[in-house]
Amino acid sequence: MLTVAEAVIPLPLPGVKPGLANIVTLVVLARWGWREAVWVALLRVLAGSLLLGQFLAPGFFLSLSGALASLLALGVAMHLPRRWFGPVSHSILAAFAHIGAQLVVARIWLVPHDGVFYLVPIFSAAAVIFGLVNGLIAGRLLHELQALEAEERSSE
Repeated sequence: MLTVAEAVIPLPLPGVKPGLANIVTLVVLARWGWREAVWVALLRVLAGSLLLGQFLAPGFFLSLSGALASLLALGVAMHLPRRWFGPVSHSILAAFAHIGAQLVVARIWLVPHDGVFYLVPIFSAAAVIFGLVNGLIAGRLLHELQALEAEERSSE
């Protein structure tokens, strides 16, 4: 499970994670649609929090708020022209929505001070970098899946 694997990766700053599990959400979104992506993302948050012993802890609510916001962003992004918007742009939009929701929840609940917003440039840079990388990986996986399907059809 990518969420558990990601938990053992040393991170430069608390809260800055690569979001590897979002690659799966992007692939599911592109192949099967938004409803299925919602199930995958929400089950990932629930299962990951249970496996890591964080269910109903602050980390769970931060993860859940980020997942919900990124799913909303992906729901809107699906309706953008496919000619210009694909897995990479979807991933970056979702990453920004994810971190934005987490910062708002952290500000309202955990850090009752506007100083939390000084982290916006750092988290924005992380959203661009990890959103780009995850989007490229998701795009590559989708391309390979399409190639495999085409190969299977031609061999029948």
